[in-house]
Amino acid sequence: MAGAETQSRKALRELIDLLLEVDERWAGPEWLIESPEDVAGAHRALLHLLQGGLFGHFEDDPTRPQFRRIVSPTRKFTGDNPDAIYYEAPVKGSLAYRVRGNMAGAVYVSLTVEEGAGQGSFGSGTAGDISDVDFDVDGGGNFEVVFGGVPQERNWLALPEAAQRITTRHYFEELEYAAADRNRLVPLSIETLEPTPAPAPADAASITAGIRRVTNFVRSRTLEELPPGQREQPAFVGRTPNQFPAPVKPGDFTQSFADAAYSLAPYVLGPDEALLVTGRWPRCRAGYVCLWNRWLQTYDFANRRVGLNRKQTQLESDGSFRMVLAHRDPGERNWIDTEGRPFGMVFWRFVLPEGPIETPQARVVPFDDLART
Repeated sequence: MAGAETQSRKALRELIDLLLEVDERWAGPEWLIESPEDVAGAHRALLHLLQGGLFGHFEDDPTRPQFRRIVSPTRKFTGDNPDAIYYEAPVKGSLAYRVRGNMAGAVYVSLTVEEGAGQGSFGSGTAGDISDVDFDVDGGGNFEVVFGGVPQERNWLALPEAAQRITTRHYFEELEYAAADRNRLVPLSIETLEPTPAPAPADAASITAGIRRVTNFVRSRTLEELPPGQREQPAFVGRTPNQFPAPVKPGDFTQSFADAAYSLAPYVLGPDEALLVTGRWPRCRAGYVCLWNRWLQTYDFANRRVGLNRKQTQLESDGSFRMVLAHRDPGERNWIDTEGRPFGMVFWRFVLPEGPIETPQARVVPFDDLART
């Protein structure tokens, strides 16, 4: 005999129905997914999103928030980065919060207020950000920033009524990928300025709301995003394979931040080809390049070199770089492993750039001719 119909059961079935619809549409021809390999890749991306919704949003309380790590080596979505560690916490514009943290060895740290990101939904834009350029950091790397409430001269950021999450970014430039280090601790805490009572025990209403946040999280990052070719793209996104657009700052584009310039383009390579990339790192706080799949997940940075930061890059005698994207090790100093994938995305990020940024140049060459190129 079927169990009694309840609100939580209804919400759970809505989530199950969504997963079935995502499988049929988002993992199918409507989103240009045709081959068995691509279907499997879409399912992996979907399960990473489901994990993100469950971990980050099922238990969510802006009156007693906690920072949770957004992405990890086994939870990837919306363009993660092997050299960055990200956290987020729910907030509400009617409250004020104190965030305490530590640089933890990062070369850059920022905190961003996200709008339209309530109830698990994908954010609609940014309402402000503050970085270590603007807040005070003591000799031990500690900092404290207040969000909302009475304006302060320093270490403060307004919290508008539409504010719903705070995102933190710790960027590193080290010889090993910081995001792959399971022992890397980034100290962060958040609390309301005014004491709040302990939450009520979990009940049918709160559990139902949690399930629906997970549903919103998955839906807003799958079916609510237009299929490829129909989306409005920012200026830093190129459509021509193996040709990078000029790096630009993205403004308040969702999930971006104002202190960085981006450039992104697809690569397409045959089984006996490599992509030779040349250029120069600009003067900046940090610089990175990494590979994403079509679902904006990084390649396997826990086990492969799938991108380079400035510290990892070995330069030519004139200060320029020569990088090679290839399916196997070509014996080059700056090899980026494509995992044998003939198609993917190349993403460049330059944090706090100073002056003009030279656009990296790329050309396809036969793999066996690399040594003579």
